[in-house]
This record gives sequence, C-alpha cells and structure tokens, in this order.
Amino acid sequence: MTLIVINPNSSETVTAGIDQAVEPLRRFGTPIRCITLTEGPPGIESQLQADLTIAPMLRLAAAQPDASGYVIACFGDPGLHALRDQTTLPVLGIQESAVMTALTLGQRFGVIAILPQSIPRHLRAFGAMGVSDRLAGDRALGLSVADLADPARSRNAMVATAKDLRDRDGADVLIMGCAGMAQYREVLEGETDLPVVEPTQAAVAMALGHIALKLSKRGNEHA
Repeated sequence: MTLIVINPNSSETVTAGIDQAVEPLRRFGTPIRCITLTEGPPGIESQLQADLTIAPMLRLAAAQPDASGYVIACFGDPGLHALRDQTTLPVLGIQESAVMTALTLGQRFGVIAILPQSIPRHLRAFGAMGVSDRLAGDRALGLSVADLADPARSRNAMVATAKDLRDRDGADVLIMGCAGMAQYREVLEGETDLPVVEPTQAAVAMALGHIALKLSKRGNEHA
C-alpha cells in the first residue's frame, strides 16, 4: 500500500521537486508516489484556480487502487474535506499540516506566499483553523509558481521576505507557502536562523504516522 501525494497543478517540475523533498521520509518504509493532476493549471495562484481542481483531483485519487492515504500538495488544501468525504483513508493537506507543525516549533508563525492574491485564502483558512492569533504575518514574494523554479529570480526574494517576517513581524518559525519552494528550505534556515517548515514534508510525515498507527476516519467505505 502506497501513500499518494497529489500535485493539483499540471507542472511536472513542481511534482519532481515534491518527490525530491519527501525523499528523506521514504526511509520509514511506506512507499510514497507523487502524481500530477494533468487537468490542473500550470500553477495554482487564486481561489478560483484551486476550486476548479477539486473534481478532477477526486477522480484521480479514486483511481489509485493501492492507496493507503493521500496528501494534497497545494498550499490552500483544495478539496481537502471533499476527499475526506470520499474515503476513510488518511487525507492530509499541506497547509493544515504545515500550520500544525509550526505551532510545535514556535509561538508565532510567518508565511511566505507566492502572490498577493494568495494571501486572502490563507487568512480564511487560518481563521477557520482558529490560529489567527498565532500568525505573525503572511508576505508575498510577487513571483509565480513557475518563477520559483528559477533560483536566480527566487532565492533573493525568498530570503528577503523571510527576514521581513522575522524582523518586522516577529515570526519565530517560518512556513513556505507553496509546494514549489522546497529547494530553498536549507537556505532560509541558514539565512534566518529560524526553523522553516516545508509543507509537503510536514504533511507526508503526518500521513505516515496516521498510516502506521492505523488512524482513519470511520463510517464511510474506502474509495
């Protein structure tokens, strides 16, 4: 049985980065397969784009007969509760998991967003989780998902934004607010001397724990 990590955008480059980010977690023995939603947009940068991925993502999840659990690898967790309705297997979203992990590492978390229009959906989610009082700040890079794959464009912006969250907003733990940022985690930790949560790593680690302990939602048939 395999943990299925779904990238709801259509970028194979992002999926490859996700696969590399979760490599250290394969040592625990549960197979992890990262797959791409080919019907998705090249990058998910708004609520509308996120919501349009939900129906095809549910179909893709249902088509994985060897699944032992799922991770939705998009910050914003599109379709999280719908997929939980569809299956009794563990379903983790990277935004929810990143926040819960950050709360164990510091008092006030800061989020590095990709674009300004991403921030309102983050804030709605934090409000629904009841953690807004632990949020130090949510700052946008002003780069697209595709731009994140270009170190020349994104590294300096990532570092500057992280330092603003630390120095101006008072964050003592940072969350990378996109699945496409994984390659910069070590750089940010070195530049800020703060713990940095990569959200897909956080969600996969949590999902593996659920699988190992047989924690699941009861009452529905498996998809």
